Amino acid sequence: MIKLYQFPPSFGLPNASPFCLKLETYLRMVGLPYETVPLMDPRKAPKGKVPYIVDGATAVADTSFIIAYLKEKHGDKLAAGLDAEQQATSLAMQRLIEEHLYWANVYSRFIDDANWPISKKAFFSTFPVPLRFIVPSVFRGQVRKELAGHGLGRHSRDEVYRLGCEDLSALSAFLGTKPYFMGERPSELDASAYGLLAQVLWTPTAPVLKAHAEKLPNLGQFCERMKKTFYA
Repeated sequence: MIKLYQFPPSFGLPNASPFCLKLETYLRMVGLPYETVPLMDPRKAPKGKVPYIVDGATAVADTSFIIAYLKEKHGDKLAAGLDAEQQATSLAMQRLIEEHLYWANVYSRFIDDANWPISKKAFFSTFPVPLRFIVPSVFRGQVRKELAGHGLGRHSRDEVYRLGCEDLSALSAFLGTKPYFMGERPSELDASAYGLLAQVLWTPTAPVLKAHAEKLPNLGQFCERMKKTFYA
């Protein structure tokens, strides 16, 4: 059975990491049996981050490579009916979610002073003393560097949220009245979208993004649909 190494549940979600939630959702969507293994210290992971899986003697890290590995081994059940253009669109939308909107959410959680106390308590309160007082500041400093390297962290607070809200509006416009992002049937893109949108809508760490997302009701309806379908 696949062992899924990820953070423990938080905020009432199976996982407070968009990528962990994405991968667990994907496994449920394709019906692959798995067991979760809580891991608080990502430094123990193959690439220094979670999630990662162990499948027999094979360890694979990073959701993109994990899903590619699972597709190669078990087939790509979610791509049925999607032509090359649709698959390209799906990939582009995943990049919007995972390489741009994701960082706006990271900024909101760990850099915005209004939200940092909530995130600090949620993610670090179980650490033993003295790590509980040391790790958060070290982690926050690393996040600042990563955001600056990405480019998003070089903008003002208002500019970051403006970009994040534009991403949410684009996702809402693309989803439209469809039940899933690529049409009537769920696809890999839906796992990615749910992984992040659930964080925005259902946790207290992104109030500005959440307020905007709540003005786009189809995003909340999509999340409720995914939860009911795959986490009932």
